[in-house]
Formats: sequence, C-alpha cells, structure tokens
Amino acid sequence: MPLKVIGAGMGRTGTTSLKMALEQLGFGPCYHMTELVRDAERWPLWEQLFEGKAVDWDALYAGYGSAVDTPTDTIYRALADHYPSAKVILTVRDPESWYRSVSTTVWSPAMQAMLASGPMASLFAKFLAYYAERWEVPFGSGRMPSHEQAIARFNAHNAEVERIIPRKRLLVYEVKEGWAPLCAFLEVPVPDALFPRENTSESFHDRVRAMQQQRPN
Repeated sequence: MPLKVIGAGMGRTGTTSLKMALEQLGFGPCYHMTELVRDAERWPLWEQLFEGKAVDWDALYAGYGSAVDTPTDTIYRALADHYPSAKVILTVRDPESWYRSVSTTVWSPAMQAMLASGPMASLFAKFLAYYAERWEVPFGSGRMPSHEQAIARFNAHNAEVERIIPRKRLLVYEVKEGWAPLCAFLEVPVPDALFPRENTSESFHDRVRAMQQQRPN
C-alpha cells in the first residue's frame, strides 16, 4: 500500500502518540523507529539509504499506510515526491523542551549502548554516520550535538519543512492539540475515544528495556 501520511517531525515531538492516533484513524500500520529496531528484514534497505545509495521506497515501507519519527523525518521530501497524494504532518514542540527530552532518551547512554551492541551494531554505525553528515556534527561514542547545535538544527528542520511542503498539504501540529486539527486535516471523523498520550520520558526507558528483550536474533 502507498503511504498516505508522512511524518516530518523529529523524534521526541509526540511521534509515538501520533503513530497510535494514525493507526486508530485507519492510516496504519504506521512505521516508527521502534519498527526499524525490530524489523531486521528491512535493515539492508536502511543500510542502502544510510550509505547514500538509491532506495526502493515502496519496498522500504511495504505494508505501511503511514510513517513517522526517525529516520522518516530525514527523507520526508523524497517520500513526499514519491507519494504525491500523501499528506505531511510536522509535529512540533517547544525547542528547549524537545532538547531536554532528547538528551535524556534517544541520546542517552543507555539507548546508545543498546543500539551499538549486538546484531544492530553495523546498521547503527551507518545510522550515526548518516546523521553526522546531515547535521554536520559528530554523533556516537558519547559525542552528541551541543545544546546550541541541536536547537539550531531543530529549528532549521522545521522551517525547511514549512518552506518546502505546500501549505495545503501540510499540518504543523502539536499532539497536545488532540483530535480536532488532525482529523480535520485528514478529513476523517473525530473518534469517540481519548487521544493517545504515549512515550513520555519515563515510559521511553521502559520501552527501551522491552525493545532489548524483543531484539531479533
């Protein structure tokens, strides 16, 4: 199935909540970084991407109706070109709040150690090199962007998305806004259910532990 919704927002901007909301609205399954960690069959395709090679987008996202989070946020433009009917959602949050969150979760020593060991080590090394080139700062081995570098990149990314994606095709969205703007943008009814609120910094670490136990052999 072709992607119908492309998430351009960086990780830790409510992407897990958005994933669950999209699936609840019928735009799933939704591909997220957690799928990448678990789905070793797609690792060769992601390696091609991280090495700068051409990638078959349909194969990379086969079986998914939407995609959010890292590394989808880095290729939103190519995906938007390949899936011209797909809508784009840019999840945003206060930059300082985002930095505090990312520093204690996805950039935390525990997360880095988990991804850098075991069967995913080779892919993760290429992932870090890919991000280092895009951000023009070092990633990995305890080296992460400074506060100033991270905030600048976060703001630049969001501004780029708003500049590149036509307004009629783009929703700039904070998950705290709930169902109303999301459903209006996607032209679907508002469900009779609470909007999902998932993956707080506390629950993130529980998720990491669960991912460690579910990693492929």
